[in-house]
Amino acid sequence: MANLKDIQRQIKSVSNTQKTTRAMKLVSTAKLRRAEELAKRSRLYSDKLNQVIAEIAGRIKCHKVGGIDNRCFSEIKNPKTVDIIFVTADKGLCGGFNIQTVKAVNKLLKEYKDKNVKVRLSGIGKKGVEFYKYNETELFDSVINLSSKPDKKRSDEFIKTSIEDFKDGKIDAIHIIYNGFKNMMTQELHVNKVLPVDTDSVDCEMIETKSMLEIEAEDDEKMLDSLVNRYVEYNMYYALIDSVAAEHSARMQAMDTATNNAKEMVKSLNVEFNKARQAAITTELIEIISGVESMK
Repeated sequence: MANLKDIQRQIKSVSNTQKTTRAMKLVSTAKLRRAEELAKRSRLYSDKLNQVIAEIAGRIKCHKVGGIDNRCFSEIKNPKTVDIIFVTADKGLCGGFNIQTVKAVNKLLKEYKDKNVKVRLSGIGKKGVEFYKYNETELFDSVINLSSKPDKKRSDEFIKTSIEDFKDGKIDAIHIIYNGFKNMMTQELHVNKVLPVDTDSVDCEMIETKSMLEIEAEDDEKMLDSLVNRYVEYNMYYALIDSVAAEHSARMQAMDTATNNAKEMVKSLNVEFNKARQAAITTELIEIISGVESMK
């Protein structure tokens, strides 16, 4: 039977852990409300911007608009070098939030490796960056303290090199991988190829009948480049916003589970403590009775 003092020490330790996890859950819940609201507002702009880019890509593909020769809207069948940018959290204690992103990155890395395509891997977030450094995987670029505090200017600077290298033909695709916010209880993994713009699902008839957008041959190439820059930059920034909301959601759930587990453990330890105390009392009584009997 375990020592009573040892059990009491365990009960106190688990109770303190329970208080900590409960406090962390409350903090994450409060942060989630703010992050969720920002993500919802940002999603409207992101969806509309992606829609405009998709319609431009569709019109270029379906109508072969003359005068526009932009590789951002052209399918590259045999890529030689690609960029993969992932977003993870700067902190842990959020369940499988970070490992899901790492698994998705590893899967895409393997797919390109099997095709003999060179990958430049870049990371945002301490947990993901440390994972790949520990596994001696070369990172083209990395940054911490950005996924926890999304900043538009720093986000634009981070992805600027990838955009310029794509337009210069140094790389053939840009992927952004992150775990996004779906609802309070669920995160949704995103593996997005932002460049070149995907035109595989474009329905030319739908573009013709429902689109209000007009692309002409004389449209300024600089205008399209500027729009593409904004599209990629905002996709990067929105990934950070969506990821931080998902992080708080995942941590809230993880801390809630940890709190409940600690509560159950305290109950179990209390039962064990009572059994041990009862056994100790019984032993003392037997010793007293034995002592009295021996004196007769």
